[in-house]
Amino acid sequence: MKKYKLALAVISLPLLANAAAGGEILHVNNYQDDGSEGTLRWAIEKNNQNPGSHTIAIDAVGKAPYVITVKSPLPPVKGPVTIAGSDWSRNGTYVAIDGAGYIGQGPHACPGAVAGQFGANVRTTTSPGLVLRDTQGVDISGVEIRNFCIGVLINRASGNVIHDNRIVGNHGGAGIMITGDDGKGNSTATTTVHNKILRNEFINNGDAMEMTRGAAFNLIADNRVTTDASNEEPSQGIEILWGNDNFVVRNHFSGYSDGVQLNWGNRNYIAANTFTGISSAVTLSGTGNIVDGNIMTGNRVAVSVRPQGSPNADGTPGINRISGPALNRITGNSMWNNGKDIKRCFAGGACLPQHKGAIVFGVPGLEHAVFSGNRGGGVESDPAKLEKICADGVTGNCEPMPNHNQPAPQLLSARRAGDEVRVSGRFTGQANTLSRIELFANSDRRSDEAEQYLGFVSAPVDGNGNGNFSFVVDGRHVANFTATVTTVDGATSMLSKPLALGK
Repeated sequence: MKKYKLALAVISLPLLANAAAGGEILHVNNYQDDGSEGTLRWAIEKNNQNPGSHTIAIDAVGKAPYVITVKSPLPPVKGPVTIAGSDWSRNGTYVAIDGAGYIGQGPHACPGAVAGQFGANVRTTTSPGLVLRDTQGVDISGVEIRNFCIGVLINRASGNVIHDNRIVGNHGGAGIMITGDDGKGNSTATTTVHNKILRNEFINNGDAMEMTRGAAFNLIADNRVTTDASNEEPSQGIEILWGNDNFVVRNHFSGYSDGVQLNWGNRNYIAANTFTGISSAVTLSGTGNIVDGNIMTGNRVAVSVRPQGSPNADGTPGINRISGPALNRITGNSMWNNGKDIKRCFAGGACLPQHKGAIVFGVPGLEHAVFSGNRGGGVESDPAKLEKICADGVTGNCEPMPNHNQPAPQLLSARRAGDEVRVSGRFTGQANTLSRIELFANSDRRSDEAEQYLGFVSAPVDGNGNGNFSFVVDGRHVANFTATVTTVDGATSMLSKPLALGK
């Protein structure tokens, strides 16, 4: 597997200090929510009077379970400040901050910004637990945050670190939401950057995480994101909506409709993650996104590449407003044993019968009339108001297939010479450009996926749109080969038909 030197270097940067240098430690040792001394509410309010002068230490008091039951919204946290479960770093004990005392149960308890909408995947900043708004430098660790509509809301806030927490059962917006939302549904640039979400465990949230409306240059790394049958809305591990240049590396995703879903987000880097038991492991629209070196097994679709239309200003689907095809690079991933019968489509996923396997073009999103699944509580579903996807050979008032509908290459021969194999093939592409051909091997002769990445060659396309390529690779433990082609502007094809060794 590849070495991710850049990503790992980012992850290994020193974390913020666990105590304010020379500042006062505010101990939370009273689990009531009346604002009296020792309560979490008291500690946040006192910190906010003079940010940068305190550390908030949440202590495990008495006998387990340790639960702070919040009865009304907490004040937003002003940074810089560290909020830490003081016992977690010693023995792994979490103190829970629990919103069940006033939020209510289930997705209906979490209304959206539009009247009549509710639950995950509708625009909302409703009923968060810890709020970081118009601030920076907040470090939160060693606590469990549960049963809010949004566990942690990072709104127009930068340079914050949320690490080593347990985020459970937040059933509306997300477990952690990073958003530049201006309060009216519009994006704000440069307000929501350089946040880090590291080494947290996410369990049974609606969306585990969101990065939306201008969130950029944020790092999501080394988190474990899971859900099970008790979750009423297992939507996205991460949804990225109008979020650009973010990094999603070395996370584990299982059980959701989408592991990572990109909606009109550009240049995001999704690498070295594992995805299993998901309807669509990675779902792509936008352009310039890179899906690199991930392990994808036991899903319905490994990578779904969507057609793309322009959204309205409020984030709802645009009607017949075409912004051109999505152009996204899919490179060096290990994909096998996908095509499972997982029909989990809560505001995403892939549930049409023809959509299953490794790389699939034309999987519809919520904005498309042919989408099969739950669009979100109370979301518009009138087919006349939704986008259409162009069928083969059809043009006009519909969205074109993504990635230029780049045809897969054709493998022609795979001849063994000792332990080496020469694999040759041909492809079509954009005339007078250079393409990248990636080759994969499968250990099962029946497989049509991409179990092992073998490498790439660059091959020119002639003036008639034709190209040829040849690889020499180690052929031990190989039953067949597949390949993709990526255009010079970064659009990757679906996988070729497999070619058995010796053909």
